[in-house]
Amino acid sequence: MAAADTIFALSSGSPPAGLAVIRISGSAAGDVLLALGGRIPRPRYASLMRLRDPADGSMLDDALVLFMPGPNSATGEDCAELHLHGGRALVARAQAVLADMPSMRRAEPGEFTLRAFRNGRMDLAEAEGLGDLLNAETELQLRNAQALTGGALSSAVGEWREAVLGLSAQVETALDFSDEEDGEGVELDLAPQCGILARQISEWLDAPRAEILREGYRVAIGGPPNAGKSSLFNALIEEEAAIATPIAGTTRDVLQRSVGLGGIPFVFVDTAGLRDRTDDQIEAIGIERASHEIARADLVLWLGGEGEGPDGAWEVETMIDLTDYPAKSAPRFRLSSATGAGVAELRSALIERARSAMPKPGQVAVSQRQAALLDDAATALRGAAIEGDPLILAEALRQARLSFDRLLGKTGTEDMLDALFGRFCIGK
Repeated sequence: MAAADTIFALSSGSPPAGLAVIRISGSAAGDVLLALGGRIPRPRYASLMRLRDPADGSMLDDALVLFMPGPNSATGEDCAELHLHGGRALVARAQAVLADMPSMRRAEPGEFTLRAFRNGRMDLAEAEGLGDLLNAETELQLRNAQALTGGALSSAVGEWREAVLGLSAQVETALDFSDEEDGEGVELDLAPQCGILARQISEWLDAPRAEILREGYRVAIGGPPNAGKSSLFNALIEEEAAIATPIAGTTRDVLQRSVGLGGIPFVFVDTAGLRDRTDDQIEAIGIERASHEIARADLVLWLGGEGEGPDGAWEVETMIDLTDYPAKSAPRFRLSSATGAGVAELRSALIERARSAMPKPGQVAVSQRQAALLDDAATALRGAAIEGDPLILAEALRQARLSFDRLLGKTGTEDMLDALFGRFCIGK
């Protein structure tokens, strides 16, 4: 991702569409507009321009064009947008023309946002929130991503960092006075402030992690062969995704679907039937994968023998529409996937359980990376609160500041940045 290059990409949806937006960012953005349209339009105003291929003068399109000079642009660089008609041939030709121009190349995934980060237009926490915003499929995911993109976490971290800087200044003053020949030192009592900061950070750590919000509440359906797992899976996702037959062992592999229920993201997992022994190698692999999915699930719906499921599993009795169905003495739910009896009640209970695992109103879910750094900062501050040696106290406060800087991307490695921004779509 050479920063000197001027990059471009289709930022709108795949054609055909009513409109196609091509973004351009870099020092040559203005030159591109001159070459295509003969002029640079008034900054930040949409202008109608006839665009032509600089190579032969042939017409490309009559398009709306925007020019946003840096550093006050989305990426911090000179930027331009071409709002073209959204036909496939036109979009393909426009991109081919741009690719043939000097100093121009196609953008890599997330490169626009990476440039915005490197040019100080957003910090790393805001960039992570933007990545979540692009992938949000439910209202909860959207709200959390908007809070992160809007700087909710960044603002809090910035305030904590400023407070720690103030405490560090007090420690440095004490150390300076202690070096004076006639100085008696300065009394330090930073424990209350350090304790307050550590507690504030802990409140953020009490919220559920962003991963469960991003990936969805994971529900695995487990039990022996022919227990009705695939039928229940289909009933819950309201789609005939799994093959459901009376033949035992029909499901040989893991099948999963991501769905939104009640505004909550879910991942439902259908698994192979569990049994102690099998001579079928393929079935054995399916059983191993089923056991893995049951172990990693947030909740297991257990359709097997009562009390034989994993700890915390919900006992579910299925096939109540049959006269000879295997009954349980005290199941949490009785239902029929065939008739739909009891399925709505189970679905409602799942929504309530998942909602309790999601961020509460006003909470912002942080990622595992962010949580680890916040925990490091809180640990350093708790250590500072009980430390009497000014030198060790100063180091503890420095460690807290370093954790904050890493969270916001003020320090970091290129490998980590490439991995983060590589999950963005091209054109963002």
